[in-house]
Amino acid sequence: MVALLLAIRMYTLRGVASGLAPALVGRDLDGHAVSLVDLAGKPMMVHFWATWCPVCRAESGSIDALARERPVVTVATSSGQAEAIRAAMDQSGVRFPVVVDAGGDIARAWGVSRFPTSFFLGSDRRIRYAESGFTTEMGLRARLWLAGL
Repeated sequence: MVALLLAIRMYTLRGVASGLAPALVGRDLDGHAVSLVDLAGKPMMVHFWATWCPVCRAESGSIDALARERPVVTVATSSGQAEAIRAAMDQSGVRFPVVVDAGGDIARAWGVSRFPTSFFLGSDRRIRYAESGFTTEMGLRARLWLAGL
């Protein structure tokens, strides 16, 4: 069973970025510039999601709770423009920081093809862990903590 789970995990994460995190430059919901370089210096999570993804909606409360305490950047991919993303977030009652990736360019640069996908970066901007699919709040916090070691 463990071997099967590991094989599935390897399959779902094939092609995702590793090593030094790729560039992440975009605009947030208010049109302000966001760059991963500006946020470097602490362990952080970069989370790719979509408004149309039911697993992403189920996980959004955990992302929101973590983002209130730790550095988190989320990237809404192929989810429309800022107004549509903001409406979906209002409906879910979440307020985490979001970079708009309407065309999916940022997701492609990071090798993301499944949602949600999360990357856990050390303070040196190197990717320590990547996960695809639902992760509990405790799992997110543990990976972020481990990324800081």
